[in-house]
Amino acid sequence: MVEKNKKLKVVFSGGGTLGSVTPLISVYDAIKEKYPNTEFFWVGTKNGPEKVLIEDKGIRFLVFFSGKLRRYVSLYNIIDLFKIIIGFFESLIFLKKEKPDLCISAGGFVSVPLHWATRFIKIPTWIHQQDVRVGLSNKLMSSFATVITTALEQNSNYFPIEKTVYLGNPVRQDILDVDKQKAIELFGISRKKPIVLVTGGGTGSENVNRLVADSVEYLKDTCDIIHLSGKDRSHELLNKIALDNDHYKTFSFLQDEMKHAYAVADLVISRGGFGTLTELSILKKPAIIIPIPGHQEENVAFLAKSGAVILVDQSTCTGQKLASIVKDILGDKESMQNMSEKLSKLIRVSKKQDILNIFEKIIIK
Repeated sequence: MVEKNKKLKVVFSGGGTLGSVTPLISVYDAIKEKYPNTEFFWVGTKNGPEKVLIEDKGIRFLVFFSGKLRRYVSLYNIIDLFKIIIGFFESLIFLKKEKPDLCISAGGFVSVPLHWATRFIKIPTWIHQQDVRVGLSNKLMSSFATVITTALEQNSNYFPIEKTVYLGNPVRQDILDVDKQKAIELFGISRKKPIVLVTGGGTGSENVNRLVADSVEYLKDTCDIIHLSGKDRSHELLNKIALDNDHYKTFSFLQDEMKHAYAVADLVISRGGFGTLTELSILKKPAIIIPIPGHQEENVAFLAKSGAVILVDQSTCTGQKLASIVKDILGDKESMQNMSEKLSKLIRVSKKQDILNIFEKIIIK
């Protein structure tokens, strides 16, 4: 049994996008609530969207060198290899100095040098696999991991059975604790029409932004739109559209307000990151998913096949076609209800006590 007042040190890592960040925030919240004296660190990326969220939590944010190993021949592989080596030694120095009790990651190449370094000073690690396709970073870290958890039961087969646990996906509980009326007032929405929330992820998406921009005119009599366009994207055109259309509001990025945007949304249009899909699942929101080609398509495929989400291909979709899909969904309340119910059953949300059980089991060892 771990004493509640014991001073522990935990290092999280991940970033570049919010995909590897949001489930770990839930893990952080669970540990912080039960073990308030724990000291936390976060190793992230220099320019990723995660820094604002992490520092807002009061977690010390660190940036080490890291690099991406591509599965094809590229000069950048050589350059990034040197970055990984530098990051490894930075991590080694940090770990020897701070002597953390545990390092936790949900993937991302920023985590690889750190987790490799733990092996040399015998610090336990926990990695979490979200996506349908096992990422290369988690493959590289799995052999050193003390515990591996998975969001999907099928992915347990890709890792050593003796240290793998089917956990489901952690979700921030604060997204459930929202005053809907306050959320409506926050965005200045009348509620005379359904509300569609559009998000292209933490960094945004030019493809999603283009589709939404082209669909606004077609949806003026159908719905109000809250569009999160991404802080790294161009906003000039979107801001002009917002000035000319009362039913369209655009924001580059939302922090705490994101839970309010979810609360007022009748329909969500998003990318196919597993963290976002899990949030939609627990909130029971009908969704149109426009996945990034690659692993996100695999995340969405089994959900679309079961009728839990509507899958849209960004390469063939137009603004007019997207508007038509939105109109069809909003016009069929029964279909919206069925979609949200199916999604909530297909994606398992991890329980706080299960997260704590794994944490305590590692710490006791």
